[in-house]
Amino acid sequence: MKNIISIILILVLTSCKTNKEKEISESPLTDNTELIEIYKNDQADRRIENIDWSVVSKNDSLREVRIYQLLDSNKVRTSKDYHNAAMIFQHGGDSVAYGMAVKLMRKSIELDSTANKWLLAAAIDRNLISRNKPQIYGTQYFRMRGKPWELRKIDTTQITDEKRIEYGVETLAEQREKVKRMNRKKISELLVQGKSIDNVVKIIKSQNKTDSEFDISESGINSFGYSLIGQGKNKEALKIFKLNTELYPNGFNTYDSYGECLLLLGKKEEGIKAYKKSLELNSKNKNAKTIIEQNK
Repeated sequence: MKNIISIILILVLTSCKTNKEKEISESPLTDNTELIEIYKNDQADRRIENIDWSVVSKNDSLREVRIYQLLDSNKVRTSKDYHNAAMIFQHGGDSVAYGMAVKLMRKSIELDSTANKWLLAAAIDRNLISRNKPQIYGTQYFRMRGKPWELRKIDTTQITDEKRIEYGVETLAEQREKVKRMNRKKISELLVQGKSIDNVVKIIKSQNKTDSEFDISESGINSFGYSLIGQGKNKEALKIFKLNTELYPNGFNTYDSYGECLLLLGKKEEGIKAYKKSLELNSKNKNAKTIIEQNK
């Protein structure tokens, strides 16, 4: 009888353990909040005017160390986790770091086939360049001191424009146009000249998009807006993001950035409305979906 009771207890305990393990395995994975914060800090370091690269380089190294720790402790689990981790290594300084970025982004896409593939293309290009080989997608540009921007050497035979588009990369023709935009004056120069944000807005509106003295492309205006946020000038940034939605009403990213700035200023209702517009323009905008879901 004693042996029978012992067997029953073992079976009950085993069953409980199995059920508990099943519950854990079936519970939905959530994005690592620490990784989200690390990613945000990485981006914030690069959105300020007059970047001190010695400080950023030190921060990058510390972030890499922490990512390795999170990987070792199995705390990088979702597609977004792997994407956020990949970005840190994308900002590394050698082929080892770039190789890690490629590996992590492949895992991100493996876990979610709808994930944005641009970072994988960029990581592959940087990894190739770090090994003295030409890039294949065309994501990497460079500028010698005092010289204009150029597209780094590219092997155009390896990737089609269709594949570039699939990976969120500009076509070869668009890359040539991008170089032209990059060599135009930055909008921030107007602030250096003492112009107010309202004057900057007027000047941008007066410029011809295709033949402007300044980079007033959608991405150029967007970058200027984020540089203002980096300086703590959120109200000024809002005017720039709003202007971008007016100049580029079909750009989903303009509304995404506008919504982000509205939320920063506590304008929740307007912010969510902007995110919904962004999602309307691009149903694959996962960031907009997440923000809307979090603010229901």
